[in-house]
Amino acid sequence: MSLLDPVWTSLLYLVAAVFFILALRGLSSPRTARRGNLIGAAGALIAVVTVFLSSRLENIPWILAAIAVGSAVAAPVARRVKMTQMPQLVALFNGVGGGAAALVALLELSHAGDPWVRLAIVFTLLVGAVSFAGSGVTFAKLQELMTTRPVVFPGLPAVMAAVLLAAVAAAAVVVFTGSLPLASLLLVLGLAAGILLVLPVGGADVPIVISLLNAFTGLAVAASGLVLGNVLLVVAGTLVGASGTILTRAMAAAMGRSVAGILFGAFRGSSTAGSTAVSERPVRSSSAEDVAVLLGYAQRVIIVPGYGLAVAQGQHTAAELAQALESRGIEVDFAIHPVAGRMPGHMNVLLAEANVPYESLKEMGEINPEFKTADVALVVGANDVVNPAAKTSAGSPIYGMPILEVADARQVVFLKRSMRPGFAGIENDLLYEPQTSLLFGDAKDSLAQVLGAVKAL
Repeated sequence: MSLLDPVWTSLLYLVAAVFFILALRGLSSPRTARRGNLIGAAGALIAVVTVFLSSRLENIPWILAAIAVGSAVAAPVARRVKMTQMPQLVALFNGVGGGAAALVALLELSHAGDPWVRLAIVFTLLVGAVSFAGSGVTFAKLQELMTTRPVVFPGLPAVMAAVLLAAVAAAAVVVFTGSLPLASLLLVLGLAAGILLVLPVGGADVPIVISLLNAFTGLAVAASGLVLGNVLLVVAGTLVGASGTILTRAMAAAMGRSVAGILFGAFRGSSTAGSTAVSERPVRSSSAEDVAVLLGYAQRVIIVPGYGLAVAQGQHTAAELAQALESRGIEVDFAIHPVAGRMPGHMNVLLAEANVPYESLKEMGEINPEFKTADVALVVGANDVVNPAAKTSAGSPIYGMPILEVADARQVVFLKRSMRPGFAGIENDLLYEPQTSLLFGDAKDSLAQVLGAVKAL
């Protein structure tokens, strides 16, 4: 017997849905992201408690044991995961959500007599399995458990087409017959489709595919809500699907590419994973003292953070350097590219963690015209997002991608660990220009040396 009547159940579901909407609103800005995350967690708690109080559940000890095991694993992982590994964690979340939706749909098939319900089941099975397997591949790529470059083989398009046609045929039979063996085959075909979909994706396109798979998971969860007759699952899944779709389109636009080009670009040789060869051309290297002189006697400095800053955990040192320059009367801003790092907002969150004022974080459209007035552009661990090849080299994998106009600054200083290319795997000609100098080393250590030299001026 349930402890809540249908009216209270519907009311609590409505409250949880409102919490989810407010959470998405909060997550749209670094300033409110922490509050948005807490609101979303509160909404999820309300939803879970409501299910317990309003449903006639069986095997409650097993359910509680599963929650306890999941919490015991998730809490330490969430506390220890590095900011640079956040996209991998998101990929795992995507996969688990899609896989859970697919398994629930498979279990519900034996209770579904209505063909329309079975249609929702096969949709959940297929999309959830694609999300689960695809997310697993993206995790392996970002974690460098496998190559981040596109993986293609002769006949791959034909294999993909055959798998999809077989999946559609199996789905049609399951809708009309409710065959459990064919539903299981559909699950396997979905897993194969997910792997084949993501294998050809490489370079800087991988994080965008994570966002797309997030949308897939949302759609699978929404469909599972139809299967279970749970309105809140429909609402939550639709919100995730819509937000994931919007984010995917925004990231693709920031890369100057179409979603189709991202998924199938490797077949035409247009993936963002380029050559990994390192040029033998000479560059102008600098010492920390040289960089400090450039910065200390400038009037305007723009700092461009990238993934290398995140890897080195140098955000606090970068913030301290900005404060030291501002104390000398120098105007300092941070230029944020939409896809700097591995995910949108990566740099915003990183610098907010170091208490950099939000007013100092300038988005690409706002800061680009100001590079012409900058005495020094200090590029810390970024490469592809400032690479002029995106504008000048039609054959480049990143051609057409909007970039930060760092080349317009009077002096450009790159803080790099080595001459290895960025995530897209292509060379940056800006490194060899006469106004550019390089300070080699770990970003945090280099920033600390420059900071010490600025204070000594």
